[in-house]
Amino acid sequence: MLLYGQPKCILQRLQYVPNSAARLIHLSSRYEHVTPLLIQLHWLPIEQRITLKIAVITFKALHGSAPNYITELIKPYTPSRSLRSSNKLLLFKPRFNLKTYGGRSFSMSAPSVWNTLPLELRSCCSLSSFKSKLKTMLFKASKFYSF
Repeated sequence: MLLYGQPKCILQRLQYVPNSAARLIHLSSRYEHVTPLLIQLHWLPIEQRITLKIAVITFKALHGSAPNYITELIKPYTPSRSLRSSNKLLLFKPRFNLKTYGGRSFSMSAPSVWNTLPLELRSCCSLSSFKSKLKTMLFKASKFYSF
């Protein structure tokens, strides 16, 4: 959650860690392309991994398996009148003042990530199926793995 909303240059520097670990696991040279190694290991890029972690914690908070202090940070979206979006399992996105820290807090990042997920994922009942579908969706959406 600390890394959500960080600039691309910082995330790219962090991406070097799993890249080096994949090369170490496969005993490949540093000049060999790392993308096929990461695909073989089923490792997500750092940006998608951050999204995955936030979405899983949000799922746990909504289904009562997260600590209370996390559950209290998110609120379901309830419109004042009857709208089509009222049954889409969305979260309320609060306003914030500080652009650098306010947008990266869990109370802001969780609704941002959760509301971008498709309804099929938001309506999952079990944690294992949610994780599986989410990781598949993130793999497909990743520019990192598109050849």
